[in-house]
Amino acid sequence: MIQSMTGYGKAESKLGTKRLVVEIKSLNSKQMDMSVRLSQAFRGQELLVRSMLGKQLERGKVDVAIYTEELSDAGQTGSFTPVNRGAYAFHLQELRELCPELTDAERAISVLRMPDVIRSEEQTAVTDEEWQTVEQTIKEAAQHFIDFRTQEGAALEAMFIEKLDAISALLAEVEPYEKGRVERIRQHLLSGLDKLAEETRTKVDMNRLEQELIFYLEKLDITEEKVRLRNHIRYFRETMSGNGEGVGKKLGFIAQEMGREINTLGSKSNQSEMQIIVVKMKDLLEQIKEQVLNVL
Repeated sequence: MIQSMTGYGKAESKLGTKRLVVEIKSLNSKQMDMSVRLSQAFRGQELLVRSMLGKQLERGKVDVAIYTEELSDAGQTGSFTPVNRGAYAFHLQELRELCPELTDAERAISVLRMPDVIRSEEQTAVTDEEWQTVEQTIKEAAQHFIDFRTQEGAALEAMFIEKLDAISALLAEVEPYEKGRVERIRQHLLSGLDKLAEETRTKVDMNRLEQELIFYLEKLDITEEKVRLRNHIRYFRETMSGNGEGVGKKLGFIAQEMGREINTLGSKSNQSEMQIIVVKMKDLLEQIKEQVLNVL
């Protein structure tokens, strides 16, 4: 079953007096493009995090965030931001002297935006036991992420099947027009030649004419294009149901080959009804191509 490159996974656990949060999000991308944002305590393990998730997530523009939040006594998340009180008092007094027209509230807001007033809490590196908890939380978030991708992939697969069925149905609609098309073209050419012969009083070599007609009509034959298009549709279905890496890229290549056959059908169909059918097939294929970009 195919997976979508769009995904989201989140897991939480308790790490001492803090709540540990791991979030993984992704969008489609041709290659693996991973961005990792870690709390200060986990900075030394960035390469390990990338190694853990790189092969498992395969491809996509992936955003990983691992951070902690303080917990209050009741176990609820608290937002405690240390303030450098000395720096706050100093800058506040400076603003009172330099900007007397400001109110106390305006001065306070300005002071709190200064980088040396709000300071991050010093964090020590995690212990081996704490890192085991972090690793387990990362694995849990990754599993939720993969489950999300699988669910989105199932929706994509259902859409692909619907579009492929519609293209197959349109291909079947071509056959009734194809049967009478050759004879209609032959009669049209003969009528034109008869008219030309009357105007120029030149006799037409019927043997040579039949040879040229056969050569011309062979160029308009679409049997091979129909066979190849059916094979591409079958291979698209088989690839969706298979496993392995690079399924999205394979489906993209197959969709390109389908497009070539449909375009050839359009160039060979000199009948308006067939051209309308070809336009509908192109529209369906374009919808497939747009969504194939989201397949892992």
